[in-house]
Amino acid sequence: MNNRQRMNAVLNYEKFDRMPIVHFGFWRETLQAWAKEGHVSEEEARTWSDGNTTDAIISKKLGFDCNYAAVFGPNTGLYPGFEPKVIKTFPDGSKHCLDQNGVVVLQMPEAGSIPCEIEHLFKGRAEWEEHYKHRFQFISDRVLNQKNIPLLEFLKTDTRDYHYGLYCGSLFGQIRNFIGVENCSYLYMDDEALFDEIIETVAQLCFQCVKTTLETGAKFDFAHFWEDICFKNGPLVTPSVFREKVGPHYKKITTLLNQYGINIVSLDCDGMIDSLLPIWLENGVNTMFPIEVGTWNASLAPWREKYGKELRGVGGMNKTVFALDFKAIDAEIERLKPVIELGGYIPCPDHRIAPDAKWDNVRYYCDKMQKII
Repeated sequence: MNNRQRMNAVLNYEKFDRMPIVHFGFWRETLQAWAKEGHVSEEEARTWSDGNTTDAIISKKLGFDCNYAAVFGPNTGLYPGFEPKVIKTFPDGSKHCLDQNGVVVLQMPEAGSIPCEIEHLFKGRAEWEEHYKHRFQFISDRVLNQKNIPLLEFLKTDTRDYHYGLYCGSLFGQIRNFIGVENCSYLYMDDEALFDEIIETVAQLCFQCVKTTLETGAKFDFAHFWEDICFKNGPLVTPSVFREKVGPHYKKITTLLNQYGINIVSLDCDGMIDSLLPIWLENGVNTMFPIEVGTWNASLAPWREKYGKELRGVGGMNKTVFALDFKAIDAEIERLKPVIELGGYIPCPDHRIAPDAKWDNVRYYCDKMQKII
């Protein structure tokens, strides 16, 4: 079996020869550190991105079969994005900067984490009409641009051995990005009509991008959404509101995907997703990713017990052990074995491999997984 066949077999509860060894990409700083140590070249560290040729080279060096985040991505976001610019510079080197979402953020020198939000350009109806609504309209160039066409042509052949997905966008997470968590909550109460219109506009754009992509004849192994609308204690949106306002739009897109023979639909959401999980599942999203272990010990096992085999998973491997030693990695693999035996589950580091990860530890993990699973 090739890697593509293995991935599809596991997620569809079919027979397979061995478990695929899968990752979710790297922090840029991780590759830079490994380049200094001589494990990858400077060019590889510089040119890597999810699913590209460099990604395949680095994956092979480590012993991974593929990167689960290898997807074809039509532009489902703000188009064009706002022009980033520096608003103010402070004596300590920190800056207030306008980002592509129209949000003023605090950028700290040499910080690699998500910057703190200071202010949002979006305030209500006036800003939506002037600055945002026209940036969420569909044009064919979002899909059929010069950069995308060669990949779409390749995907029509259906002869590849690399597992490849179709990115379907974000139905709420990107709205949260430009409005802000607190402002989203107020907007629902203060102007429900505008709240509905924004969700409808973004969802229709995502639907049209998916439809246009599928109509090219390109073939995909799975479809994939992104949200990131949970934190360590639960969701950043009221589940009942999410079910009512966003759920039907998921259903519309997943129904279309099913019509084109795509039955594995995954979703990337960090944090404790438990209260949103049934909403995704009832609206056609059947694979959770990356199942962050975090401080709340997320695992497919209790979800499977509650929702049955219709629910699949990719992720759930505690990436922090890559900074420790072989013993810690052995213990993590042993922890995962009972979950693997449930079927419909592929272990994968539960986020990007971080800068403190040791090259030899990652290699050891891949080698050990190849031998025993």
